[in-house]
Amino acid sequence: MTRRAAITGYPVAHSRSPLIHGYWLKRHGLDGTYERVAVEPATAETFYREFAKSGLVGCNVTVPHKEVAAACCDVLDDAAQAMGAANTLWLDDNGRLMGANTDGLGFLGNLDQNAPGWVGRCDTALVLGAGGAARAIVWALVSRGVKKVLVANRTLSKAQDFADRFAPVAKAVSWDYLADILGRSDLVVNTTSLGMEGQPPLDLDLSPLPVDALVSDIVYAPLVTPLLQAAHDRGNPTVDGLGMLLHQAVPGFERWFGVRPEVDEALRNLVLADLGVAS
Repeated sequence: MTRRAAITGYPVAHSRSPLIHGYWLKRHGLDGTYERVAVEPATAETFYREFAKSGLVGCNVTVPHKEVAAACCDVLDDAAQAMGAANTLWLDDNGRLMGANTDGLGFLGNLDQNAPGWVGRCDTALVLGAGGAARAIVWALVSRGVKKVLVANRTLSKAQDFADRFAPVAKAVSWDYLADILGRSDLVVNTTSLGMEGQPPLDLDLSPLPVDALVSDIVYAPLVTPLLQAAHDRGNPTVDGLGMLLHQAVPGFERWFGVRPEVDEALRNLVLADLGVAS
């Protein structure tokens, strides 16, 4: 029997998830499909509460439904509980709706693959931004044992709200003091949309940053953002954002189709070509 999974949200037309999961289904020769299912906001709660009627074995959840989906689950993993948001759902053997948030795992998988050994060199991490992605990354860094995670946002109160969830490891800091904070950072992660195509660049002077500090950006279009280019030019190691997109998809595929897939160069190149991004 064909196992069906899908990306759900509104809208979903531009999601790359079908490309990623389709690649793995073909590579492993599995009898499965991965589709796009647009779920209008007005019907989202009903859809997820009655997920067993959908004919799907599981799904990914994208904006704006991650919080609604989490609220409809019978069981959430630690990450989804901490973030109040789920991006991966499946039905267990008893028909219960299970929810996970794999964004943080995707971030960690990306760093592990492209900057092996990073965590052993990271006592202090600086996270720029205070949205959903920042929350996932703070959770990931705390779970991996980073001693201090500093969250900087132009609206300090917004950073404070969720840094408090991960206290005492996480702490909100003022954007006005970034120069001093950069000088004490082993890892810098941009989770804002600044630097994305169509957005202004992230205006950040990296001169105080230690030259061996790792710089990562979750933006992947362009693949090399102005931040990553500036870091590279001064000799800092860098990790682009595409790997996070690819690695966050791994746990769901394994849940739905019973095979743990690999993020390889062929998949990366396939998605880059679809994005029209030069590798």
